Amino acid sequence: MVGSVARPRPMQGDLVTIEITALAAGGDSVGRTGAGYVVFVPDAVPGDRLEVRLVRVKRDHGFGQVVRVLENSPHRVRPHCIVADRCGSCQWQAVDYAYQLAAKRQQVIEALVRLGGFTNPPVEPTIAQPVPFGYRNKSTFPVGRNARGEVVVGYYRKDSHRIVNLNACPVQDSRLDPLLRAAKEAICDRNWSIYDEARHSGALRHLALRIGERTGEMLLTLVTHGVLPAVESAAAQLRDQFPDLVGVCVNENTERGNAIFGERTHCVAGRPYLEDILGGFRFRVEPTTFFQICTSHAESLARLVVEAAAAGPGDTVVDAYCGIGTLSLPLARGAGQVIGIESYLPSVEQARTNAQFNGVANCKFIAGTVEDQLPHLQADIVVLDPPRRGCERAVIAAISALEPRRIVYVSCNPATLARDLQLLAQDGYNLVSVQPVDLFAQTHHVESVALLVRG
Repeated sequence: MVGSVARPRPMQGDLVTIEITALAAGGDSVGRTGAGYVVFVPDAVPGDRLEVRLVRVKRDHGFGQVVRVLENSPHRVRPHCIVADRCGSCQWQAVDYAYQLAAKRQQVIEALVRLGGFTNPPVEPTIAQPVPFGYRNKSTFPVGRNARGEVVVGYYRKDSHRIVNLNACPVQDSRLDPLLRAAKEAICDRNWSIYDEARHSGALRHLALRIGERTGEMLLTLVTHGVLPAVESAAAQLRDQFPDLVGVCVNENTERGNAIFGERTHCVAGRPYLEDILGGFRFRVEPTTFFQICTSHAESLARLVVEAAAAGPGDTVVDAYCGIGTLSLPLARGAGQVIGIESYLPSVEQARTNAQFNGVANCKFIAGTVEDQLPHLQADIVVLDPPRRGCERAVIAAISALEPRRIVYVSCNPATLARDLQLLAQDGYNLVSVQPVDLFAQTHHVESVALLVRG
């Protein structure tokens, strides 16, 4: 353009001064140089003034690492975790909690506006985590060796597969910390072979710890690529040490890649499940099946879903992607019938067991994909709780063909939520409300419950 002056793009390795203005959807913070160049920075807080080294440069934005804090943000707090600056699990521990909640609401709003095409979407303030630390009822830790050959168990550093060694985690239920330390000692005492990702060799890959928030029952799962000698004696010793450790399991994963669990799990001590109480129902939870990571806040989520569904005695509710029935059973209290659809067969079997165990007779569960099963059903209300990738287009089409009067959409990904809500709006549904819920405090993740009604 005549008269315009091109701004010089900075180079990789340059030192720049930036003002952090917002928290980005992926967990980094974002700011601009004095020349207006956008830079994404981890471990920064809106309001910080920073000296940053650019580690990657693109045409219109770059990525940097903090070299020096020139001025601290008023929203910056001291992290609870001593390795928060290295561990990639919690991105926002240095951000005060009130600001985290506001940022998560803004994430949802921006996704609905920018990706969904909604004007002034009806997004409520984020419902806070009652206890923003010590809330996780499940932790899954990779196992490896450091440069000195020592066994390390922890979370990966950001954007790497280098393990940050942990003996405790302030975000997980503190009752799991002693079990983590004891499991590490058992690994070292028995000199078990440790999996090497690059060579695809060695035995022990991950430790998975679960606890029933209400019951205190614990479950330990060893994920292996090979045989662990004397694993039964180690399991028995751990159960003697921890009376609430109701079971120790071994899951076999012989595949390359990032998937944590394999298809086969067997119990080597105790029983292959723990029990926990959610919404007045007692659920059996196995090592590899999905259960929300904070039981008490999952109750808040279920309550929101039940209220939004507003099912009556004459209504049929389809609970798509139902898992082990944590939404199906609460929905059944008010509905005439609840039909759950789930593609993971072990979860379907657990859902049936949980319904029978709790005396819920008006629930049935179907094994199969939602896109295959939904066209054969009738529904007054549809509840959706898909994985992060959202719904397949065939699912949206099947819902529109069913014409339920209400749709309740539970999402852990604002981007795919916005995409799917836009499609449903195009098919004649009105977006009534979106309620963000903070199930994952100290991270950028946000859960949302959206209500749509047929226009």
